[in-house]
Amino acid sequence: MDIEQRILDYFNHFHSHPEVSWKEVETTKKLVEIMTELGIQHHTFPDVTGVIAEIGDGPEVVAVRADIDALWQEVDGKLQANHSCGHDANMAMVLGALLYLKDETLTKRVRFIFQPAEELGNGSLSMIERGAIDGVSHLYGVHLRPIEELPFGQVTPALYHGSGIFLRGKITGVDAHGARPHQGKNAIDAIAAIHQFVKSIYFSPFESYSAKLTHIQTGGDSLNIIPGSAKFAMDVRSQSNELMKELQQKIEDGLIAIAKLHDVEITFEWTDYTPAAEVSDTAMQIADAAIRKTLGDESTAPPIQTTGADDFHFYTIQKPELHAAMIGIGADLSPGLHHPDMSFNHKALDMGARVLANTVKSI
Repeated sequence: MDIEQRILDYFNHFHSHPEVSWKEVETTKKLVEIMTELGIQHHTFPDVTGVIAEIGDGPEVVAVRADIDALWQEVDGKLQANHSCGHDANMAMVLGALLYLKDETLTKRVRFIFQPAEELGNGSLSMIERGAIDGVSHLYGVHLRPIEELPFGQVTPALYHGSGIFLRGKITGVDAHGARPHQGKNAIDAIAAIHQFVKSIYFSPFESYSAKLTHIQTGGDSLNIIPGSAKFAMDVRSQSNELMKELQQKIEDGLIAIAKLHDVEITFEWTDYTPAAEVSDTAMQIADAAIRKTLGDESTAPPIQTTGADDFHFYTIQKPELHAAMIGIGADLSPGLHHPDMSFNHKALDMGARVLANTVKSI
């Protein structure tokens, strides 16, 4: 069986067996099975999912990372795990790169990091804590791109993701009879104020950012009770880590002011922060040359700025001297990432694997 078919078989398996963050148990077992069959040195962890494998020999260590978790979403009316972000494809491409490299005479060690829980924004931290990038000089990730960013046959040497974070909050006021609103402190009034407030936050239009309510829970079945309490959540994004700090401070100041205005208590916490990309020019140039060598100049796209977030960038935040970049693969992916019916041109899988292999060999 040729490598391209084996890559497709890997993809089909992972696509058919999705598992959500921190529960990628069977995915981990399958990766271990593949490494064992190939005779690849590898290890797992007693307390988290994921696999680290290594080939080659020499003092220098370069690494390639694949995320392994799926999303939990409604598909055809049923809630289920679903690989609508393409992590099944990322695993297949990284495994393909391993297949292309394993019989090469390598003068360096190549480490393959199969990382859990990217969708929660902190799986990379678990790998960092367990030594995944210890001694690593260069690190590459890979990800399929939606068609509006990159068509099939085009590959970019660097994705500049934005940063993202969630805010979870609670409003505590006073319930009241629907006929006596003056006796209560209406949580819905505070929610409406928060919604209007986040729509009126402005920074320079030359850098993208957004803040929006994504969850509201308040009231009960009795429609004649004005609810005094509510829970809410926000999705907050920024193209840079610096602007994210300013955006968070602006939101915090606004929530404090709204609580005072409506005479309610608002408590909140920030969760699941994912940093914006810190891309190494060196890593990007190496990947650019490898793309040109593998697919030609006409298939080499410029770096892409994208509003999505990826916890891949924690690796460089935690280890600033690391030369890292995430390679983006054009695959005619539509309707879009995280859409339950996402699909793409599977021929992109082998392209991504070969680009990764040549990138590693070029270091």
